Amino acid sequence: MRILGIETSCDETGVAIFDSERGLLADVLYSQAELHADYGGIVPELASRDHVRKLLPLIREVLDHASLNKKEIDGVAYTGGPGLMGALLVGAAIGRSLAWAWNKPAIAVHHMEGHLLSPLLESNPPNFPFCALLVSGGHTMLVAVRRMGAYHVLGESLDDAVGEAFDKAAKLLGLGYPGGPALAKLAEQGNPKRFHFPRPMLDRPGLDFSFSGLKTYTLNTLRKSGPEAAADIARAFQDAVVDTLTAKCRRALRQTGLSRLVVAGGVSANQALRERLTAMGAQENAQVYYPRLNFCTDNGAMIAFVGCQRLLAGEQTELGFNVRPRWPLDSLPEV
Repeated sequence: MRILGIETSCDETGVAIFDSERGLLADVLYSQAELHADYGGIVPELASRDHVRKLLPLIREVLDHASLNKKEIDGVAYTGGPGLMGALLVGAAIGRSLAWAWNKPAIAVHHMEGHLLSPLLESNPPNFPFCALLVSGGHTMLVAVRRMGAYHVLGESLDDAVGEAFDKAAKLLGLGYPGGPALAKLAEQGNPKRFHFPRPMLDRPGLDFSFSGLKTYTLNTLRKSGPEAAADIARAFQDAVVDTLTAKCRRALRQTGLSRLVVAGGVSANQALRERLTAMGAQENAQVYYPRLNFCTDNGAMIAFVGCQRLLAGEQTELGFNVRPRWPLDSLPEV
């Protein structure tokens, strides 16, 4: 089964084709980072309009890359949520319309399920069950995964998602957009011993997160120390986030008794986080899995993959579609 996957949940337009027997056949991605950079963050209306401009040309491009025509596509998968309402509607309207015009089934895919299962696209995929850390600009959660669709949320952020916290701290330090990668690069130059930021919510039981306080701590430290301390502040901020995520993952593995940890989402590209989690996994006798770097951010490949699995299981979306800006991960049906 060959599935066309469409991702338009936020500020990346991703299109891919996944074959159930041959794997990923083609994958293209357009980032809107430059478009939103002047505003210091994502402008939803501009994001939606840019998806309208870019999506159909990218679909033609990915079909050309795979040397396929529309008759050789067996189904269409598109991101149905969570995400920005206008951006989601662009992908859903075009995806569902193409499926109708081609007389093929369509499926709305949960964006975070796409991230969660993206390491299954790799040559050495994790086996079920496993524990997953999902870290992105909009989400931070720990999930126990028994099988596809059988998800139990163990903990999540009570305020800012970790990627959002990175972007806010980067803005305070005068860095460009997107802020997360810029802050991580600046942190490489920082002195790890100059400042010590708090590790939020490690002094209490449970697996929930809170990162909004780190933004305030960053602001106060910057006011006291001045902009010349930016690299040291960036290092202290990143160390606090990485330590917190690592400690909660260790706690989740011990609580669930699982020996596999999947780390996915945009922040999973952070090298400091990867190094610490891999070391923690070795200490806990647990294997840690990551998607390749270009699949950490939003992409069409993960949507095509998940859509293929659910269409093979007999699911499909009716002709009258809708999108869900909010969509609980643990509400999905098991496969």
